[in-house]
Amino acid sequence: MKNLKATAASCLLALPLAALAFAALASAQGPFGASIGSLPRGMFNPVVGSGALYEVQPNGKDKMTIEIDVVGKEPVNGKDGYWFETAFDSHMGQMLMKMLMVSDASNSTIAKIIMQMQGGPPMEMPAQMMGQRAQQTYDIREKADKVGSESVTTPAGTFTADHYHMKDDSGDFWVSEKVSPYGVIKGQGKDMNMVLLKVITDAKDKITGRPVPFNPRMMMPGGQPPASR
Repeated sequence: MKNLKATAASCLLALPLAALAFAALASAQGPFGASIGSLPRGMFNPVVGSGALYEVQPNGKDKMTIEIDVVGKEPVNGKDGYWFETAFDSHMGQMLMKMLMVSDASNSTIAKIIMQMQGGPPMEMPAQMMGQRAQQTYDIREKADKVGSESVTTPAGTFTADHYHMKDDSGDFWVSEKVSPYGVIKGQGKDMNMVLLKVITDAKDKITGRPVPFNPRMMMPGGQPPASR
C-alpha cells in the first residue's frame, strides 16, 4: 500500500510539468522523481490545433522532450475553456495529460484533468486531488522584468522574442506571441534549460477511449496493485 500511495503522489507531482511546467512552482517534481526547480511562465495564447515541442534538460539529468498542444475548446461556467494536452515519457512509458483550463485575467483555473498511461485507459482526476494546483498564474510579466527584444534561433527557426529576466534571478526566458500556447522559445534557468524544437500547427487529441474514474492501481506496472506485505 505504501508503494501504491507513493506512485499516486508522484503522478500528482508531475501535474505542473504536464501543464508544461510553465507555472513557476518551486521545487516541483518531474515524472522521473527529479527536482526540476522553478519552471518558466509564458504568455497565455491558446489556439486550437496549435502546439509546441520542447527539449527540456533539468540540471544533472537526461534531456527529455515535451509536447504541449491545444486540442479543443469547451465552455466552463460561461467562459471559454481550452483543452491543453501534454505528452512526455516517464519511467512508466509515455504519459498523456489533458487539462481543461479557463483563463481569467492573469490567472488560469484547471477545471478538469484527464491522464492516460501507455497501454491503459484514460482516467479523470477527481477535483479534490488537484488541490491548490487547480489555480495557477501563467503570465511571465508578473514575475519578470523585460530586458528587450532579441532575435533567437532554435531548431524550430528564428524568432523575434521578448527577453525576460525573472525577478528572483531564477532564470531568463524568451517568449513570442507567435508560438501557442505559452509563447516560450527558450529558457535558461538555475535548475533547467529548455528550447523550442518545433511549432505544431495540426495538433490533434492523442488520448483515446472513454475516461474512467482515476484508479492509482492502474499506474502500477501491468495495471496491477503491488503485492501486500
